[in-house]
Amino acid sequence: MNIRLPFEQAPNPYITPSLNFEFHYFFMRKLWFAYLSKALVVFPGGFGTLDEMFEILTLAQTQKLAKKITVVIYGSEYWKKVFNLDVLVDTGAISPKDIDLFQFADSRAGLRTAAAWIDAELPAGRSAIGKLTETTKTADGEDLMSGWTVEDFLGPEMAKTSK
Repeated sequence: MNIRLPFEQAPNPYITPSLNFEFHYFFMRKLWFAYLSKALVVFPGGFGTLDEMFEILTLAQTQKLAKKITVVIYGSEYWKKVFNLDVLVDTGAISPKDIDLFQFADSRAGLRTAAAWIDAELPAGRSAIGKLTETTKTADGEDLMSGWTVEDFLGPEMAKTSK
């Protein structure tokens, strides 16, 4: 789910073209993220990444989502420099239990653990996340998403509505 910006943004070159959705408005992109997502894995980024991550965390915190979205934040060293959640807890701005809305991952092994955690949180038969930990980038730039279907991403119910 890409957003059209005047600079810095282009679709990920590993996205299967039929699964590349481009949005003009941020709110529509976030709506579809929240609606379709079963999990959110956040990598180091800037304002947009912070905006989207905190939007999902706020919706989860306030129980405004129809389903649980598992949040994994990759790179704790980076993110703990960007924001200090202990200060938010200490000042009462967030509850200590809000820290349980996400987990950190710091390595490929950590992502495998996170993928297992995400798989465990999803209803049986609904996860494609495990496939991500089995892939590697090829030297010749082979499409990492090769063989994935719309159902792998959207689940069988949403895939039916997209055909």
